[in-house]
Amino acid sequence: MKNLFFYGTLRHVPLLEIVMGRGAGMLDVTPAHLPDFLVSSVAEGPFPMISPSIGDRAEGLLVRGLSDDDIARLDFYEGSFAYDLVQVQLSDGQEAEVYVPQPGMWTPDGPWLLSTWEAKWAALSCHAAVEVMGYMGVKTRDEVAGMFPMIRRRAGSKVNAARSLHGERTMHGRVEVMDRRRSYAHFFALDDILLRHERFDGKMTEPLDRAVFLGADAGIMLPYDPVRDRVLLVEQIRMGPLARGDASVWQLEPIAGHIDPGETPEEAVVREAQEEAGLNVRSLEKVAEVYASPGNSTEFHYIFVGLADLPDVEQGTGGLDSEGEDIRSHFLSFEALMALVSGYGAGNAPLVLAAYWLAHNRARLRLKA
Repeated sequence: MKNLFFYGTLRHVPLLEIVMGRGAGMLDVTPAHLPDFLVSSVAEGPFPMISPSIGDRAEGLLVRGLSDDDIARLDFYEGSFAYDLVQVQLSDGQEAEVYVPQPGMWTPDGPWLLSTWEAKWAALSCHAAVEVMGYMGVKTRDEVAGMFPMIRRRAGSKVNAARSLHGERTMHGRVEVMDRRRSYAHFFALDDILLRHERFDGKMTEPLDRAVFLGADAGIMLPYDPVRDRVLLVEQIRMGPLARGDASVWQLEPIAGHIDPGETPEEAVVREAQEEAGLNVRSLEKVAEVYASPGNSTEFHYIFVGLADLPDVEQGTGGLDSEGEDIRSHFLSFEALMALVSGYGAGNAPLVLAAYWLAHNRARLRLKA
């Protein structure tokens, strides 16, 4: 049996329960302090680190009597963040172990407060922990660490889903998930789900065998210059058309990208505009909040028209080398855009939706310019 001192995010009891696989009432938990150690924020992310610091004192929780299975669960979770167990002595003289980051792994960035972290990150972290712990016994902790950016994006999508604006006039009936299994997980994921749901006549369906593609929320923006009456589109290779065998594998699209954890959709599209096209956006007009294909995918789109200056410059390329992006920009007049869309020359649904929204709102936007 081991005693562990927790100074960071695992002081959030719901997260601790997910990682441990049981309720806090089944754990021996008491407040504790660790002398001559300092808890700091980390520049690389919204989580803390601990380091020796004479005269400081770290506040935390002592969890006593942890089994080998408990430690294996904690090692799997904390190991994904490059933390290792170190023996320490607490203020009251009790011996314990604490997870300490590997040297040089993180950059200290000022004080860290549990309450501040809980307000912004607790819900997302709990969703992410459910997915992480679901891989125990299936994937190594290094494999999970490699997947973690997309795990956090999927967790952020769950947080966003709780704030969805749609749903008016639809049924809010019972759904019984009888079994849910992850058939595939790497960059994206795929779940097989066995369920029953309430019918419109009040009865329950027979068990239904379904599958769902697990993507992440995306911000999408069509840049528009109301003075010059033109838009900017980007062109890049796309895996959907490639896998389908489409004659056109390179696609014309609005600017788009995943919403990073902690970002708003608005912040995401402004960032993507700079990354993909070196574009500064003056203001945003909301077009829609929609599922890409609700019958089989969690992917959700926040679509905007972004007002920006689109001067006469040479069309260039952009994108992040770190993400393997090779993106070319195109300037189209409004008339050329609508000819493309109405002639079925656009294969991207958000582009078509944003174009018709722009056609409906163009006079108002030009009047304001």
